Order: sequence, then structure tokens, then C-alpha cells
Amino acid sequence: MTVTPAPAPAPAQMLPHTMPLCPNGRLALFAIRRIGAHGLADAHAAHAMLNGFGEGFRRPLILMRALMADLATSANGHISIAPCCCMRMTAAESAVLTVLARAETAPEMARLLLADLLGVRRIDGVLASATALAAAFADAGRPICV
Repeated sequence: MTVTPAPAPAPAQMLPHTMPLCPNGRLALFAIRRIGAHGLADAHAAHAMLNGFGEGFRRPLILMRALMADLATSANGHISIAPCCCMRMTAAESAVLTVLARAETAPEMARLLLADLLGVRRIDGVLASATALAAAFADAGRPICV
């Protein structure tokens, strides 16, 4: 008896969301992907933030690192990220960007989405990190939109 391999899922199923049209969302996504794949001290993420924010890059970079550390330590499961070259997003990446976009305007929605993403109920610290990062982007004139 021969066994045929199961068909691979279509790329649209693995990466169901399109990249954000907003350049600020793209910058945040790039930093999330680089830091998620290469660690908190990734030079490419730091360079992208320097190019995006100029002299005021330190606050958003440090807050991005803090958010990524909080996500990694608080998650009850895996948070999937795509390689930097992908022009589509995973569901988890889309959720993180939506949390960042809604953290200040719709905090309850952001809280529920973040709790679903992390698989835990108490997400106050992670939500505070996300809100601080969203505020840093907005204060620099680069609000994250999805």
C-alpha cells in the first residue's frame, strides 16, 4: 500500500492577512519580525527604528524590545511570525498590530485580543507595554494604523 503525502496548505492559509498599508504599521511589523527571529539586540531592527524615527528612535526601540520580551514570557503557547521578506502576515502578527493600533482608542478590544493571543487572562503588564509603544509611535507623529 502506498501512502501519498498530505497536500501542503496554500500560502494564503499560512499567511492569511495582507501587510498593512500604513508605513508605520510596516515599520512595527518589521521590528516585531526581526526581534522575534533574531533577539532583542537585533541591529537591523535598531537601524530600521533609527531610520524611521531619527534622533528620537530610542524610546520606541526600547519599548518595542520590552513588548517583545513581555510577549515571549507571558505567552502560553507559540506566537508565529513570518520571515521579514514575506508580504503577508500571520494571524498572530495581525493580532499584535491590531492591539497596537487599538491600545489607546479601544483598550477593551485590545485587552480581549491580547488575552486570546497569549492564552492567559491576566495581561495587564503586556497591555501596558503595548499601550506605551503605541503612544511612543503616536508621540513621534507615526501612529500605527491597521
